[in-house]
Order: sequence, then C-alpha cells, then structure tokens
Amino acid sequence: MQKQLNLRMTRQRKVILEELRKVETHPRADEVYEMVRKRLPRISLGTVYRNLEILSESGEIQKLELGCSSKRFDGIAENHYHICCIHCDRLIDAPADFDVAVNHNLKNTIDFKIIGPKLEFIGICTDWLN
Repeated sequence: MQKQLNLRMTRQRKVILEELRKVETHPRADEVYEMVRKRLPRISLGTVYRNLEILSESGEIQKLELGCSSKRFDGIAENHYHICCIHCDRLIDAPADFDVAVNHNLKNTIDFKIIGPKLEFIGICTDWLN
C-alpha cells in the first residue's frame, strides 16, 4: 500500500525520478546512481539511496525486493506484476492485460479488500533458451 506523504521535490529527487522513469529496466540503486551522475556529477551514492527510499515510501516509485534479484526500483508507481529470469536476473513487467485478469478474477472470488499485489513470476528468458 502506498503512503501519501507531502514530499518536497528537491532537485536531486526530481532528477532521480526523471532518470528512473526514462528506463524500463528496473535498475538497482547503484545503476540509478550512474544514470543520475551524468546530470548531477557531485551527487553521492548515499544521497541516491536515501532519495530512492523516500520516493518509494511516498508512493512515487516502487521498490522491488523480489526473490530472484537484488533490490530494484521501478519508475511506474502503480501496482503491477514482474517476471524475472533466474539465469541473467533480467526483470520485466508482466503484460497489462494479465494484471487486469488476475485482479478481476481475485476480486470476484474472495471477501478481502486487496491493497496491492506481491506476486512474482520467475522463469528463464529467451536469451538463455536459445
């Protein structure tokens, strides 16, 4: 569940958020740091870590702590599912129509109010199957 915080958008947070939303790769904090350093050369790794946590807690981004990879970050704040390759650690978003089908079917079969998904798919990507 996302928290709604009044988040002051500092220049550093704004750049981190912009860089994270440019990619579909679900980068680790050190990868975000390398992206952000191109625009803010004097930023520290600690500042990037701290701001990623703040952006995650505020609901601006998602922090992904999945079983097959190290902690990653996703610029898409809305809940959605992910698929991870157990060989290369590649992480992708599940197709949107899959999200809708799972959520719809679940809501019609249980008497819970769902506040968010924590469903992870693992597999082997086509790069490793060929």
